[in-house]
Amino acid sequence: MIDRPMILASGSPRRRELMTVAGYAFDIVTPSAEAECGVCSGESPPEFAARMAYQKAADVATRVGRSLIVACDTIAECNGQILGKPENEDHARHMLTMLRGRRHHVYSGLCLWQIPEGEPLVRVAKTTLFMQPLTDEQLEEYLASGLWEGKSGSFGYQDRLGWLDVLDGSESNVVGLPMELLAEMLAPFRASSA
Repeated sequence: MIDRPMILASGSPRRRELMTVAGYAFDIVTPSAEAECGVCSGESPPEFAARMAYQKAADVATRVGRSLIVACDTIAECNGQILGKPENEDHARHMLTMLRGRRHHVYSGLCLWQIPEGEPLVRVAKTTLFMQPLTDEQLEEYLASGLWEGKSGSFGYQDRLGWLDVLDGSESNVVGLPMELLAEMLAPFRASSA
């Protein structure tokens, strides 16, 4: 049992669902928009995901009392290019066109921060996927569904589309929260409070 309230620093319904299904008790405090600034030059995809998770946790840390903050940021990457959430349908079309028929990666930065006395712990999960070579018709059908909105890389693995294959790594990472890594990172907090 963790000795303080757990705070999920996210407005994502997918992260909330993953934590609920896993049986975690938590409250939600959404990071401010300013906590999600863009890519720094020379930053690798894993470095970017880690920094974004840290920034979300740091933002929420200023607004909560004694707690254990869980913050996560998930991005897709193809050929070194970071693919965040699409700005609009054309941007989503561009991303999906780049990904179809190709292997790519999803990275999630995960930050746990015990407030007020702890130091932030940040790790990164990586999942390798392959997107089947979608036809233009399949692509346009998916875009018309609106399911791409608010999803890194413009796709939702949890939508069970049938054209995304996990080759290596965590499926929950692709949905937006690497549950295996979260359990591993939480283990010392449970042991120390037992």
